[in-house]
Amino acid sequence: MLDLLTVQSSAAYPTVITMAYTLLLAFVCSTAIGFTYEHTFLGLSYSRNFVQALVLSSVVAATVMQAIGDNVGRGLGMLGALSIVRFRTSFKDPRDIMFLFAALGAGIGCGVFAWGIAAGGTLTFCVIAFVLSRSGLGTKNFFDGMLRFAMPNNSESRAQLEKIMRANIKTFVLITMREVDGGERIDVAYQVRLRRKRPANEVLKELTLVPGISDIHFMMQDATTEV
Repeated sequence: MLDLLTVQSSAAYPTVITMAYTLLLAFVCSTAIGFTYEHTFLGLSYSRNFVQALVLSSVVAATVMQAIGDNVGRGLGMLGALSIVRFRTSFKDPRDIMFLFAALGAGIGCGVFAWGIAAGGTLTFCVIAFVLSRSGLGTKNFFDGMLRFAMPNNSESRAQLEKIMRANIKTFVLITMREVDGGERIDVAYQVRLRRKRPANEVLKELTLVPGISDIHFMMQDATTEV
């Protein structure tokens, strides 16, 4: 059986087996990071290409670090070569940047043959990411979502609507109102906080009892974060 400590200590001139172990470990670590990103992602702008880029960036980082080794000249040359390439990809979510850094860090760790640090750091990062996604740390949403619909512009419909909303919604705040169809109808939007025992589909079903109501839309707070 191959002694991994012996392989790691002979890193000055990597052998084919050492390079294979390094690239394989970089692939495994980055795949774990990509899996974690996929299962903890919240929002609308999910990208399959970004997940694959996490894996590829780790392998590339490991390859670059092996090519540089302890040679200062190679490092400066690589720095000059990379300075020519301009990365113009923008990230809307700072969390995406952290996952990219994690993948690059795992690749760099593998490339300098710090296999234990790369594997341990990747495992710790993935566990913490899962814990944070389940804990709700940082969540500060007073409202559950936005409710929007159109209804007749008369006092009877408004009174019936208010009665239904007070019975089914814990808190609601009017945010927009505009007249349509020459003032005969109004288009309104509310920020709402649902009652625990009243899911959104039941609330929408109750709203359909208002005569003339139409175009009912309910958008959850997590989904409207990026809109």
